[in-house]
Amino acid sequence: MGIGTSIFLLAAGAILTFALDASIGGVDLDVVGWILMAAGVLGLVMTALVWGRRREVVTTTEPVEYRRVEERRDVAPPL
Repeated sequence: MGIGTSIFLLAAGAILTFALDASIGGVDLDVVGWILMAAGVLGLVMTALVWGRRREVVTTTEPVEYRRVEERRDVAPPL
């Protein structure tokens, strides 16, 4: 679930919980709204955890003897 879907679930749940005063036979829209908001929050947390792991920096170190140093002879050295 992405960030957009999570925000949509939060918004839809908030609308069902706080903005509507309707009832459908045997279904409590307040409870459905709270469930949708909980799913949206859970989706945001999970998305943050997954994307947070992808942003780790991975570096490799090469042994000194394998590094290549190029020297340009057509340009004067900096002062």
